[in-house]
Amino acid sequence: MFLYQIELQNFKNYESLKLDFCEGIQGIVGENGSGKTNLLDAIYYLVLSKSALNPIDQQNIRHGQDYFTIKGNFERKDFQREEVFCGLPKGQKKILKLNQKEYDKISEHIGKFMVVMIAPQDQSLIAEGSEMRRRFLDNLLCQLEGEYLDNLLQYNRFLSQRNAYLKQAYEQNRWDKDLLVSYDWGIHTFGEKIHVRRKAFTQDFQPIFQRHYQYLSQAKEATSITYKSDFDKGDFKDLLLQAHEKDRILQRTSVGIHRDDLAFRIGEYPLKKFGSQGQQKSFLVALKLAQFEIMQQHKGEKPILLLDDIFDKLDEKRIQKLIEMVSSNTFGQIFLTDARPERTQKILKMMPIQHRIITLEAGKIKSIQEVN
Repeated sequence: MFLYQIELQNFKNYESLKLDFCEGIQGIVGENGSGKTNLLDAIYYLVLSKSALNPIDQQNIRHGQDYFTIKGNFERKDFQREEVFCGLPKGQKKILKLNQKEYDKISEHIGKFMVVMIAPQDQSLIAEGSEMRRRFLDNLLCQLEGEYLDNLLQYNRFLSQRNAYLKQAYEQNRWDKDLLVSYDWGIHTFGEKIHVRRKAFTQDFQPIFQRHYQYLSQAKEATSITYKSDFDKGDFKDLLLQAHEKDRILQRTSVGIHRDDLAFRIGEYPLKKFGSQGQQKSFLVALKLAQFEIMQQHKGEKPILLLDDIFDKLDEKRIQKLIEMVSSNTFGQIFLTDARPERTQKILKMMPIQHRIITLEAGKIKSIQEVN
């Protein structure tokens, strides 16, 4: 699968843009603020119907404008061509179409196309709280399995209703235990399905991740990813009942899969506290490369790979290892950004793969250099 054309209108710093792409590598270069990352984010939007950088859709409309649109044309491995359109009028709901037919539910689009993005903000997977690591796991599984996405949406609906009731009960000083138990049913039923899938997936994912980590870093230390969940602490129905009084005081649900986490370790120690900068970088890239491999195995197609400013985050040895992987045809279509054009040109010349270098300036195309 590859994206052969994209059109933007009023998306972030782009007034209007139309670009054709090759099946190999696109080097997107330009000064900071030229729109390199925004172009990658537009591709991310086409696949996952949301921004990788800003969860508030309205804020992705170009300043002073009333809408944005993104249109992308894809070609699958069987040469079938498909068009994805995403539009957002200011103050209205988002519109998403596949081959000019609008979806009834935007969630129906998830999993039809695949993307993996490696970007500076990935550091939050290590540095920040459990929400970021759950999001990584959920985004991956939602692209792979429609059933998982459905269960997650159902769980979040019950969680939202339960939390709204807890807040209302506290404010009005009323308590209906039977109503709370009815919400408990949804938290348990859909939470258990999600827990089973997350646990099994983590076990399958770990050896693939470890292989990529060892390749990138040539490190001798062991790494591990451990899935942590309230569902592993005993009978979850009892945990919910025991938490009723605590939840009433807190006005929120204190147990459930919305509190799950992934523990990242280097040797026997937490990666966040004891991992060197190089170890943390290798860990993050290995996570995303394992994500790429898993998605390819499940879907039979290579996801689009977005590499945002990655060369500034890796040392020479790790860059060389990544180049070796790219040159061996491990990946399909790749988009990479760099604020240093000369570095990108030097690296791409080393690769026996079709590529083009697109230079941007203030949201416009300055030049395109193609190498077959």
